[in-house]
Amino acid sequence: MRRAARAVPLTILLSLLILGFSACKKAAGPQALSSGEGASTMKTKREHFGRLADGTPVEIFTLTNAHGLEARIMTYGAILVSLKVPDRNGALADVNLGFDDLKGYLGTHPYFGAIIGRYGNRIGQARFTLDGVEYKLAANNNANSLHGGIKGFDKVVWTGEAVKTEHGTGVRLSYLSKDKEEGFPGNLAVTVVYTLTDADELEIRYEAATDKATVVNLTNHAYWNLKGQGRGDVLGHVLQIEADAITAVDSAANLIPTGEIVPVAGTPFDFTSPHAIGERIGRVEGGYDHNFVLRSGGGVFALAAHVEEPESGRVMEVWTDQPGIQLYTGNFLDGTVIGKGGVAYQKHFALCLETQHFPDSPNQPGFPSTVLRPGQTYRTVTAYRFSTK
Repeated sequence: MRRAARAVPLTILLSLLILGFSACKKAAGPQALSSGEGASTMKTKREHFGRLADGTPVEIFTLTNAHGLEARIMTYGAILVSLKVPDRNGALADVNLGFDDLKGYLGTHPYFGAIIGRYGNRIGQARFTLDGVEYKLAANNNANSLHGGIKGFDKVVWTGEAVKTEHGTGVRLSYLSKDKEEGFPGNLAVTVVYTLTDADELEIRYEAATDKATVVNLTNHAYWNLKGQGRGDVLGHVLQIEADAITAVDSAANLIPTGEIVPVAGTPFDFTSPHAIGERIGRVEGGYDHNFVLRSGGGVFALAAHVEEPESGRVMEVWTDQPGIQLYTGNFLDGTVIGKGGVAYQKHFALCLETQHFPDSPNQPGFPSTVLRPGQTYRTVTAYRFSTK
């Protein structure tokens, strides 16, 4: 496989790698469709969204289900640009922070709605050793590597196509991350499929294949506010997380795991029963930005988190087969980022629930492995389910 990768163009390599894991898909996997094709209750629209400075075009896909929910995903960063869901009275609101146009996403922002890779979260000291070889990564968070480095998957243009699945209408996005990109080994072919279902669920399926041993940890970095983006803070959101422990970190400033798994009982991190996010956040230095160890252990599709917003009645459940979930409460939002509708996003204006393997796993032998080898397929799924009460 490695010899073939050197001998053929990267575009062909991408096709070969995707074919390798596509053969393992279920027969009911995503199939391409043209804009607007499929069940009458589901609609897909594909449009031009702008261009990069070098002229590269960016497209945006709008998915609509039978109940009027609308998701918009663009090819730059495979970013979830918006998601409109109803409140208890049926009024739609966009519950995802971001920008009104491409220009905002090309500036400095905290990964709004983006697919994160090659490695979501942090790798300590921006280095790891695999099979006796040390790999030095791009350091972009103190001395550490964060969310794939300086130019991660959130800052590249993916190839997109409309698809239909057994559950709804969606968009498939593909990207080939080249060997040594941001310091990571191996040519990695990645596919992400967003599906909006008539069960009022946004499903994200991730797949990847490599021609050389590497590490992979993909996630989505949506910033949620169930009142509607820009409508104040999320401190009144009521959260429950299916986790009895967190991965301890070295400091609130560095946030690199020590390797210790710490029980949440009796601490402000205990969300085993519902608590308002703002109820105990003052007891957490810097605010919540921690990895919770899910009871499921990963490998099985299970409920990870449940969020309710009392004012609107909106409810969001997060389901995943990953072993961890990162709770982040928008601690670094400070009003300098001007988002949709000209709103200045202030501290705690959103929460993130990033499904993942644990931070710094390549340097923590006691954590679940994130190593992917040739012939293997990285495959994971997360779903955000919406309802009201």
